[in-house]
Amino acid sequence: MFDWLKALLLPAENPTVTQSIVVIMLAVGSGIFFGRLKMGKITFGVSAVMFTGLLLGHFGYRIDEGILNFIRDFGLILFVYGIGLQVGPSFFSSFRNEGLKFNILAVSTVLFGGLITVVLFKTTGLKMEDLVGIMSGSVTNTPGLGAAKNTIEEIKNSFPERVFNDPTIGYAITYPLGVFGIIGTIIVSKFLLKIDPEIEMRKFRMSKINSELPLIHKKMRVTNSLYFGKTLHDTIKSFGRNIVISRLKHSGSEVVQSPTLDVHLRERDVLMVVGLEKDVDDFVAMLGRPSSDLFIESDSEIHNKNIFVTKPSVIHKKLSELDLYNTYDLKVTRVFRAGREILPRPSLELFYGDKLRVIGSKEAIEEVEKIIGNSEKKLLEPDFLSLFGGLLLGVILGSIPIVIPSLPVPIKLGFAAGPLIVALLISRYGGISFIHSYINNGAIYFMKDLGICLFFAAVGIHAGDGFYDNFVKYNGWSWLLFGSAITFIPLITMVIVGRFFMKINFLQLAGIMSGSYTDPAALSFSTNYLDSDVPIQSYAQVYPLVTIFRIFVASLLILIFS
Repeated sequence: MFDWLKALLLPAENPTVTQSIVVIMLAVGSGIFFGRLKMGKITFGVSAVMFTGLLLGHFGYRIDEGILNFIRDFGLILFVYGIGLQVGPSFFSSFRNEGLKFNILAVSTVLFGGLITVVLFKTTGLKMEDLVGIMSGSVTNTPGLGAAKNTIEEIKNSFPERVFNDPTIGYAITYPLGVFGIIGTIIVSKFLLKIDPEIEMRKFRMSKINSELPLIHKKMRVTNSLYFGKTLHDTIKSFGRNIVISRLKHSGSEVVQSPTLDVHLRERDVLMVVGLEKDVDDFVAMLGRPSSDLFIESDSEIHNKNIFVTKPSVIHKKLSELDLYNTYDLKVTRVFRAGREILPRPSLELFYGDKLRVIGSKEAIEEVEKIIGNSEKKLLEPDFLSLFGGLLLGVILGSIPIVIPSLPVPIKLGFAAGPLIVALLISRYGGISFIHSYINNGAIYFMKDLGICLFFAAVGIHAGDGFYDNFVKYNGWSWLLFGSAITFIPLITMVIVGRFFMKINFLQLAGIMSGSYTDPAALSFSTNYLDSDVPIQSYAQVYPLVTIFRIFVASLLILIFS
């Protein structure tokens, strides 16, 4: 009577499409459940899907080969594209600050791990595809494994007679070692270095006082006679730095205006100045003194409002082209983009999803809303044309063959690096034609988690087929030993160099360690263990470049030594 249910839920050697989908759902659902269980402060999160997939594969569950390849590759594409959109803006801007130092340390760690893998290849007799799997698992790097598998497929297409081992076996054996190795290194180094998270947090905040530059607004009164009768344009030009005068009230009047640059300053005028804190303070000191005037903030004719850019007609237009002040008597005082505040300049190009802080009359704001869009509902709805256009560009970029002399086949960025690079560039430049970078945070997290769950499920179930036999056949304990060298030697070196030579704050160093090994489980642990969100920032700064280097190292090792 329930034969149909048994056919759906029990293992099948040659599964149908429906049976394959059920197996994927079983792997993802059970993996998410077990991933939420806590072992002390540790949770495996979505990475537990890999282990439930291994178990299901071990007990005979299978996925149709065509579906498995699609689920694996499409999941990887979604995951890396979501990562690129999420960290793109902070990735590029970080290179102007300490991000360059962080990425040098992280990339050096990647290359060091690759060097250790080559040494093991020369000394152990293992095939390089097995060692690349061991390396990818030891550093918990899924895109590297995906790149290795793609490279092997490319070689097989050119040389059908060649036989390769599956790097997924080594990956599955050493992946737990990678997760616990990073966590253990964070715990031990915190103990040996006698780290107090509260002291580290104070040091971190002190170091950020001069580098964190939020925009502020401040009221001031003009008392310097040198500037009486001068225009705002001449005054700001002589100051030489970028500030905005959002409001002006002449002395003895209660009328507040959003001034043009040709307005002449008078004695005891009250101004509202917007800019970086140091610039604002210097400007106030140059023209006069701070003011406590209340009328400049309370005028009923002047309104503040945030307006979102959602109309296609204004995307990629400059503020000077919109000319909102001369047309609508409305001034833009700030632009919010990807969590950053930007001072508006005439040359500033608007991106989809930008939030403009405007000041002006109620009627003017309503008119400008019609032009710019301000549809928050639209921002909540995913733009699938933009999303899949970006994914398509990523797949095309990843499929371009790059010919390198002496290599047997051209190297390709693959499904891991191609979409990641496209997402980084789109998020940096706001978009390409109809493809834009804005996706709300909820959609990005959903895309990332769905993608990595599908990838883990496919890889785990495939690797679980004969996993125990392979562990015995390949002497899994020795593979764990080789993986330990790849895990711990670069990590320990990173701690020594980062702490003692580069003088990196330990909270940031913990994030760099997790980011260098692209390990979200270690990142989650470090934020709880150190009771700080600082590791997340440094994790995001190094993740993209590390991922690209992990992909290249894995592909090149296969091409050169297989």
